[in-house]
Amino acid sequence: MKRTIVLNVVGLTRSVIGEHTPKIQAFLESGSCSQFQPAFPALTCTAQSSYVTGRPAAEHGIVANGWYDREGAEVKFWKQSNKVVRGEKIWDQLRRENPDFTCAKLFWWYNMYADVDWSITPRPMYPADGRKVFDVYTQPMEMREQIKADLGEFPFPTFWGPNASIPCSEWIAESAKWVEQREQPTLSLVYLPHLDYGLQKYGPGAPEMVAELQHIDRVVGDLIAFFEERDVAVVLLSEYGISKVDQPVHLNREFRKRGWITLKDELGKEMIDCGASKVFAVADHQVAHVYVNDPSLHAEVRALLEQVDGVEEVRSPDTFGANTSRPGLNAAEERAGDFIAVSAENAWFTYYYWEDDALAPDFARCVDIHRKIGYDPVELYFDPEIKFPMLKVLSFLAKKKLGFRALMEVIPLDASLVKGSHGRDSVCPEEQPIFVTRGEHLPVRRAEDVYQRLLEIVRA
Repeated sequence: MKRTIVLNVVGLTRSVIGEHTPKIQAFLESGSCSQFQPAFPALTCTAQSSYVTGRPAAEHGIVANGWYDREGAEVKFWKQSNKVVRGEKIWDQLRRENPDFTCAKLFWWYNMYADVDWSITPRPMYPADGRKVFDVYTQPMEMREQIKADLGEFPFPTFWGPNASIPCSEWIAESAKWVEQREQPTLSLVYLPHLDYGLQKYGPGAPEMVAELQHIDRVVGDLIAFFEERDVAVVLLSEYGISKVDQPVHLNREFRKRGWITLKDELGKEMIDCGASKVFAVADHQVAHVYVNDPSLHAEVRALLEQVDGVEEVRSPDTFGANTSRPGLNAAEERAGDFIAVSAENAWFTYYYWEDDALAPDFARCVDIHRKIGYDPVELYFDPEIKFPMLKVLSFLAKKKLGFRALMEVIPLDASLVKGSHGRDSVCPEEQPIFVTRGEHLPVRRAEDVYQRLLEIVRA
């Protein structure tokens, strides 16, 4: 088998490769490049699951980065167990062909309990006193302390939030080298998130993106040189492109106007009760899963969605790409909304359901990816009304160190700040994800093809 590394550079498309990414450009020009239709939805968890299974969401079941659990009556975002991804994975297939095959899965999602040889994923600790302690989870377990002793602590605040920046991708890159030097995996899967931050925060083509592109080009170029010197085949891959946006769409506020949302007063703040609501939306970038707990409202809900400004299309769960040769197999129908709203190119969906910011839930102004009933890109910003945000952060940390409970309320509630988004599977060629290798490869026309192309490269 040919030892291979896959560098998953989120947000990398033809539209951003050029003068500011000379090392990536040189790699692209020296090999072959496919642009392909992204997974639907064009989201991290869905795309990665399609890459490692060769199946659409209808079969692997990852309908978004999060969804509503109808049995538990709660929204679950950014879960980490690999067991939620249905179907055989690429490492299972290759290990069956060759028992000596090994795999490292570094910061790709659904890393925990994956049947790989080495894995690293972000995983804070939550002691009973209310603290949140930044850390990573590894398999084997002892690798956690070994790699932190050599590389230092993972710079968690730069992985997400207002301080999201290049240090986390640099650490991940160094972890890939660290594993390679010690273990020499047959296949390494490496996730580099940096480009995603600036493209959402500033928007494609913004002046601020010049430095962001240069940063990721340096990291990727260094990895290409390092691994090719060790005779490891390099694959450059991405999940989606980012489109310019200027229109947030608040579906839950539309449902609230019609009395379909049930709210609970919790210490003077409004908390949505999904299980008791007749209709609600779980927002995820440019896709929203709309759950209808009252079947009598189905026709009315669909009619409303088709009229909302910023909604381009309304789909049903059976459009997730089920394999018609295997009838009845559609895992997406268990998890997806009764309707899937797809935004216009310039729009995206918020999770907001309150009408008065003073009544927004306490977590709304925090970086809190698990309590919100949707993805919140506004977490990338400090509230512009806070004159000295870092001073507020330091004050929060001091209170926590002294044992006081506190909220780090530094996130604004202004959705108009967001400048880039993704999730649509219908995008212009320049914003499609890419698959690049030094040698020739058969075309990649859709996300599910990545699986087969990777098998071919490793088997070479």
